Amino acid sequence: MEYTIKKLGLLAGVSTRTLRYYDEVGILKPARINSSGYRIYGKKEIDRLQQILFYRELDISLDNIKQILFSPDYDETNALIEQRKNLLAKREHLNILIDNLEKTIRYKKGEFIMSDKEKFEGFKKQLIDDNEKKFGKEIREKYGEEQVKRSNKQFKNMTEEQYRELEELGNSVIENLKRAMETKDPAGELAQKTAELHKQWITICWGSYDKEAHANLAQMYVDDERFKAYYEKAQPGATEFLRDAIWIYTGRK
Repeated sequence: MEYTIKKLGLLAGVSTRTLRYYDEVGILKPARINSSGYRIYGKKEIDRLQQILFYRELDISLDNIKQILFSPDYDETNALIEQRKNLLAKREHLNILIDNLEKTIRYKKGEFIMSDKEKFEGFKKQLIDDNEKKFGKEIREKYGEEQVKRSNKQFKNMTEEQYRELEELGNSVIENLKRAMETKDPAGELAQKTAELHKQWITICWGSYDKEAHANLAQMYVDDERFKAYYEKAQPGATEFLRDAIWIYTGRK
């Protein structure tokens, strides 16, 4: 069966403006343009739109969706299997948040005693899932499955106080990094204080500390644009400066 852009929009629950935009960016083009100038969509385009909407539900950007769909390795069935796995994980997370919310309502009504740790369980899981999506593959390749499991377990079991300390340490690293860069000396007192704060931060995250792992992590920040973007918030060149400071701190340099 074929659909005009208006009928497809009604069928899929998306606006014709969105479909036109998908056409413009090349992610979903119509099968043909009829004699009246209308976009006409067939079965292939309907299946493609379904795929796009599944990916959008997983908060994947259009640019990344386009890369996935036009990859020479793309397989529709495998993509559906992977989407199902990811959507089930998302459903599990939403169920945790809903359960957490219901407990909080009962707690506020005086019907339920809720620990501080319980109040943040759903949010911690979301952060772990987000990090897994962004960096899971690279971290596992570099540090191994067991280290990742230990780190995730450590994070899940954090108390509210530890979680707050982690956030404060992360902010302190950035603030001290800014000031240290003004000295232009990664071996200086401020830079080495920044490296020490970073050590404290990863020790809380990992549950342990290893100098070699710390030095390797600093290099990963430089090599991976996603990590680099975080530290470049301080100012351009911050990632390399932090890496050099950590290498001096750990004895690598």
